Amino acid sequence: MTAVLAMADSGREFDLSDRDFSRVCRLIHAHAGISLNESKRNMVYSRLARRLRERELSSFAAYLDLLETEESGEWQDFVNALTTNLTSFFREAHHFEMLADLLAATPSGKQVALWSAACSTGEEPYSMAMSARDARDASAPTARILATDIDTQVLETARRGVYRDDNVARLDRDLVQRHFQRGTGSNSGLARVKKELRDMVSFRQFNLLQPAWPMTEKFAAIFCRNVMIYFDKPTQRGIMERIAARLEPRGILFIGHSENLLWARDLFEPCGRTAYRLAGCGEGN
Repeated sequence: MTAVLAMADSGREFDLSDRDFSRVCRLIHAHAGISLNESKRNMVYSRLARRLRERELSSFAAYLDLLETEESGEWQDFVNALTTNLTSFFREAHHFEMLADLLAATPSGKQVALWSAACSTGEEPYSMAMSARDARDASAPTARILATDIDTQVLETARRGVYRDDNVARLDRDLVQRHFQRGTGSNSGLARVKKELRDMVSFRQFNLLQPAWPMTEKFAAIFCRNVMIYFDKPTQRGIMERIAARLEPRGILFIGHSENLLWARDLFEPCGRTAYRLAGCGEGN
């Protein structure tokens, strides 16, 4: 009750009780594997309050009741609201340098399969595509990139491949000229990824927790960066076991700068900064 009164006294539009917050944490963990703690309470309030207004509901309890009883698309809106999408082109540039080296060493006649497992608004898979085009003879097969995310809203942005000039301002000018079309007229201030890059990437909605993973091929590189930090250890373990099964023997897994896989040494061994190969498949093996 104290928490409810504190919320009311703060002038907030809705009350987020301890019980409501616990329900949110339980539901997002069950549906998307995301673990929230008390430090995320304000984030939960601000993001879900928009859904309450959209659905014309007066309380979080009513919203959560609706979420658990109806069969509409609200589950996806719930997940979209609570996922965090922070990305940029060539973020953690050393990963793309390693990817370029890996691809350059691959026989030119082989088309390589790559996977961006949390692609957000598309900057990561398009950076992978640019690396592939620049590392290999453009006339030879380059790469097929699977780009997945649980959030359907960011996937729509990614498919369009249109970004504000601010998003590409830090990139090398020559790279921008090779891989982007600059907007004119009503599209001034925008840049679109060129069609040959967009054609390399297939965007799909995908939940890493779903029982069956549809992909059966092996990937030369998998980017699963800044994802594990949202999961508890049992969930992390289950996902990493399944990723290991989909990595080529000499393939590379890239993870986020604040993550490590020291707890999964039976699955992976380091081969660079936040980069891993399958255990027993490193250089010299």
